[in-house]
Parts: sequence; structure tokens; C-alpha cells
Amino acid sequence: MARHLKRGRDAAARAEDEAKVRATVEGILADIAARGDSAVRELSIRFDKWDRTDFRLTDDEIRDCLAQLSPRDLDDIRFAQEQVRNFAQAQKEALRDIEVETLPGVVLGHRNIPVNSVGCYVPGGKYPLLASAHMSVVTAKVAGVKRIVTCAPPFEGRPAPAIVAAQHLAGADVIYCLGGVQAVGAMALGTQSIEPVDMLVGPGNAFVAEAKRQLFGRVGIDLFAGPTETLVIADETVDGELCATDLLGQAEHGPNSPAILLTNSERLARETMAEVERLLTILPTAAIARKAWEDYGEVIVCEDEAEMVREADRIASEHVQVMTRDPDYFLANMTNYGALFLGPRTNVAYGDKVIGTNHTLPTMKAARYTGGLWVGKFLKTVTYQRVLTDAASAMIGEYCSRLCMLEGFAGHAEQANIRVRRYGGRNIPYATAAD
Repeated sequence: MARHLKRGRDAAARAEDEAKVRATVEGILADIAARGDSAVRELSIRFDKWDRTDFRLTDDEIRDCLAQLSPRDLDDIRFAQEQVRNFAQAQKEALRDIEVETLPGVVLGHRNIPVNSVGCYVPGGKYPLLASAHMSVVTAKVAGVKRIVTCAPPFEGRPAPAIVAAQHLAGADVIYCLGGVQAVGAMALGTQSIEPVDMLVGPGNAFVAEAKRQLFGRVGIDLFAGPTETLVIADETVDGELCATDLLGQAEHGPNSPAILLTNSERLARETMAEVERLLTILPTAAIARKAWEDYGEVIVCEDEAEMVREADRIASEHVQVMTRDPDYFLANMTNYGALFLGPRTNVAYGDKVIGTNHTLPTMKAARYTGGLWVGKFLKTVTYQRVLTDAASAMIGEYCSRLCMLEGFAGHAEQANIRVRRYGGRNIPYATAAD
């Protein structure tokens, strides 16, 4: 039976935090809906100490941001975007439109149509997370989205040059320097100066994730991508330093980022806990990582690999780093995860920044029912039908009429009956089932 050597905050405390976030976000979105630009400007001043009459960056501002980066910086951004683009293109090629004749004279099909406009949120309040621009904008471009809008908060009192460069090089059509709930609210609801989009994508903190949840329905969303989560599954083939490094490397995202070790070795578990404490004395981002580890860190010891799989699927973590004798066992048997990182040679940072898979992934147990952002999220698979012959229409019509009358839908039945009369020569009375 799985044993906890360390637990985070209890569920009741977390639920209380979530209730406060919900109430705050609801008020902010109502304010944006009512007052538009005025509300957005006041919120930007309040939360980001950032004031402009127009939050859209000009072409000159974008060029200035690119000029502040070195040639190597720009080459590195282009390299990362090329990896994301290549994988997204391969994913798109796996999708195809179809058309099939299912019965003589009956043709059914579907088309994959890109969403018309997308708002991409790029987090950047604590760190300039330019990688999120690659993941959302590049992937949307590959899908064929016509209008791509991006928002990122100011960093240290100005637009973050690296984020702006990443947004521009990825192909964003409109770039705003605007953060938080006010950014996703403005993109979804529209204001006097910001045209609304059809879909919101991108990760963010708990407030951004909650805003997307509340806006879902008025616009589409990619998924609930809240605070970063990481699960390290390890056995004695690796050491505590490697496990601790991979845990804290993600815990630095924010004070509410869960970091969990799952192992079948109590020795490794205790060694990892000791290494976490050692690394927290030297890690530059230790203040944030320590808070996350204290409040959301867990260490769980299991009997064997089968129990490790069961626990991992219960946790349903966003990122799962597998460092065991047989990582493929977890690939074959796990079902609930955002992304797997198999073996000690890879890690979550590779996926976050450069390797090519998308880093916008499900959190808060959403991995039970969805995967992460990918090119297919930007495509609507829509169906059509065509009936080619009189005989086919009359034949389908007779079945349809009888089934409609079983449900009591006389008007539906008559849609079928009129075609049976016209194309099949059958004299069916009005709104009665076909013989």
C-alpha cells in the first residue's frame, strides 16, 4: 500500500484558496464586460503597475525589442520554434478530411477547419516565459488560424524583449503588453479597442486558469492549464540529486506548483528529501521553490511498479518524469498524464523550452479526460452529408420517419415523409410513420 513520507496542504485549505480565486475572477470579468477599456486600464495599473492608453505594441516597439536581443538569442528562439513547428506539422499531417459512401447513394464526410481567431496568453510576470509563445502561436499558425492575438504582461516595468521577439517571430498578428485576468478577459469579451477572439489558449497562474474556466462557452479554450505540476517516478537506478533537481526545477514556477516524488525505494525517497533541502540552500529561486515544496510537495513510497502506475494515474499530473529500469512499462500502462518524459536523459525543461512537444498541458487532474495543446485543438472537425439518388433518399427516409415517430417528433417525421413521397413514390399520410 502506498505510504506518504511527506504531504502538502490539506484539501480543505486548497479548496478555500480556490473559492477566493473564483470570486475575485468573477468580479474582474464582470467589470471588464461592463466598462471595457477603462476597466482593463485600471486593472493593469492595479496588478502590473503598467499604464498605457493603448496596450497594443507598435511596429517600432516590436523592432526595438528585437534589437535588444543578441543574434544568438534570436537564433535560439528560431531553433526552438522550428522544433515546435516540425512536430505540429507532423501532427497536422496525421489528420485528414474524409468522404465515404456508407450506403449506395449516401455520402458522408468531415473537414478539419481552423478556428478563425485565437487569443494566446503568454505568462511573464515573474519570468519572461517566451516558450509559451512558441507553443501557442506557432501551433496555431501551422493549423491555419487566420488571426492570432497575443497578450503578455510587462516584465520589470516594460514589454519583455524576449517575449515580444518570440511572439513576433512565431507570427502573431497583434501583440499586446497586458497581463493577467484583464488580458484574457479583454481578448475573450472584447473592449472598445480590443476585438474579441473565438478561442483562448495558453497557460497561466491560478487566476488566469480560473478566468479561462469562467469564460469557456463564450469562447473556446484549449484546456485548464493552471499552476505547473510535476511528478517524478523513480527507482534506485537513479539518485536523490537527480530527483531533487527535477522536482525543484518545476517547483520554482510558483508557490502553488505541486512537486511529487513517487518511488518504490524508501532509501531513494529519503535521499531525495535530503537533497531537496540541500539544493534549497543554493538555488537562486529557492524562495519560491521552498514555498511550493512545503505546501504542495509530496513523497510517496509504493510497493512495486504496478502500484506506482495506479498512484500516478490517481494523481494525473501535468508533467511526469519517469526514471526507472523500464520506463516503457509506464508508457504502456499509464493513462492519466499531460506529457511523459522517459528516462534520465530527458526532462521536463526540455519539453518546456525546446524539444518540440507542446508545453501547454492539462493540470488539476484534467489529464483524466484531455491531452495538451496541439495542432488539432485549433481545428474544428465538422461533418457534412450528401444523398445522391432518389432511391437512397426514400430508403433512409422510411427508417427516419419511423424512428422520429418513436420519439414523438411528428415534424421531424414529416421532413422524412415528404421525401419518401417525392422521391420514392409512396403515399404516406402527413406526420405518420412510414409502413
